[in-house]
Amino acid sequence: MPAFLAPKPDPAHDGAVRRILHIDLDALYAAIEQRDDPALRGKPIAVGSASARGVVATASYEARKFGVGSAMPSRMALERCPELIFVRPRFDVYRSVSREIRAIFESYTDLVEPLSLDEAYLDVTEPLRGPPSGTLIARAIKREIRRATGLTASAGVSYCKFLAKIASDMDKPDGLTVVTPDDAQDFIDALPIERFHGVGPKTAEKFHALGIRTGRDLRRLSEEELANRFGKVGGFYFRIARGIDERPVSPDRERKSVSTERTFADNRATKEALADDLVDLAEDLARRMERAGVQARGVFLKVKFEDHAIITRRVQVPLPVRSKDAFLEVGRFLLNEKVELPKTVRLLGIGAYDLIEGAAVQPPLFPDWVDTQAPKRST
Repeated sequence: MPAFLAPKPDPAHDGAVRRILHIDLDALYAAIEQRDDPALRGKPIAVGSASARGVVATASYEARKFGVGSAMPSRMALERCPELIFVRPRFDVYRSVSREIRAIFESYTDLVEPLSLDEAYLDVTEPLRGPPSGTLIARAIKREIRRATGLTASAGVSYCKFLAKIASDMDKPDGLTVVTPDDAQDFIDALPIERFHGVGPKTAEKFHALGIRTGRDLRRLSEEELANRFGKVGGFYFRIARGIDERPVSPDRERKSVSTERTFADNRATKEALADDLVDLAEDLARRMERAGVQARGVFLKVKFEDHAIITRRVQVPLPVRSKDAFLEVGRFLLNEKVELPKTVRLLGIGAYDLIEGAAVQPPLFPDWVDTQAPKRST
C-alpha cells in the first residue's frame, strides 16, 4: 500500500484507524409501499404523481429495470414503463420508519450522520455494542433492519466516508461491500469518473474532454492542474483519487435549509395567482420548520418558468421566524418586489435558510422587520 494512502490514525479514537459505514435503505419509499400492500409486490411502482407535471420520488427495482428513476418526469417514466403503477407518497409513514431505523443505528454508535430519511454515515470505530469490526456490525445492522421493518439496506464499509458511500452502491439491493486500505487504490483506479461523489454529468463531460474516464486517469493530474481547471473542488478530487478523506462523521451536522415547492398542472401567468399559491406553501414550510425544531434568519423564493429557467430571490430578516404568516408575508414581498414574470411559471417554491435551533420570536409586522437590501441572486 502506498504511504500516501495509509489511513492516518484518528486522535479522537486513541489512534485507531476509523471504521466508517454508509447505510442506504433500498428504494425506501417504494419498498415501504410494497411491504404494506402485497398487491404491489413484484410489480413496477413509482412513488409520486402520474399527472402531466408529476415527478417520480423513487421507483421500485422492478421499475428501475426499465430505466425509471428518481426525479424523472412521470410522463417519461410511463413512456419507459407503460405498466408502471403510481402510488401517492406517505411521508409520515416514511419518517416513522426512518426514526425506527435511526434508533438501530444509535444503539451501535453515537456517531450517526443522517443524510436523508434513507441513508446515513456511522462511525463504529468504538462501537457501543457488537464486535470491533465494521463488516460484522454492518451485517448485524442489516439483519436488525430487516427483522424490525421487513426492509433491506445496502452497506458500504471502509476507513473514510468517500469510499464507504461509493461501496454501499456497488451491490444493490441488499448488498454489502467492504473496501480495505490495502484494496482502496485498486478500487479507486477502476472506478468510472461518473461514480465519484460530487461529479455530476456536466463535470463528467469536462473530465471526458481531458481524457479522464477512471480514477487511474484522474491521478495523472496534479493538484495544481485540478485547481486551475475546477477551482477549490480540484483539491478534493486530487485527494479522493488517492483515497484521502479525513472528514469526520458529524452527528451535529448543520442543516443548511428547509424548503417546499409545487409544480403546477397549469402554468401561472400572474403574480396574483402565485400569491394565492404561496398560502399553502407557507403553511407547509412552517410545518417542516416546526418538525425540524429550527427557525430561520433568511427566506428565499424559487421560481421555475415555462422554459425551465430558474431564479431564486432571498432576503435576510432581523429576527428569526418560522410561522406561516411570516413566511407568507416575506414570500409575497419577494414575489411583488424582486420577481419579474417575462414568461409563465410552472413551479413555485419557498424556503428558509441560515437556520438556528429553537422556537421563533414573533417579529414586528412587515415591512419594518425586513432587510430590503438587494438580495443575492442565482440563476
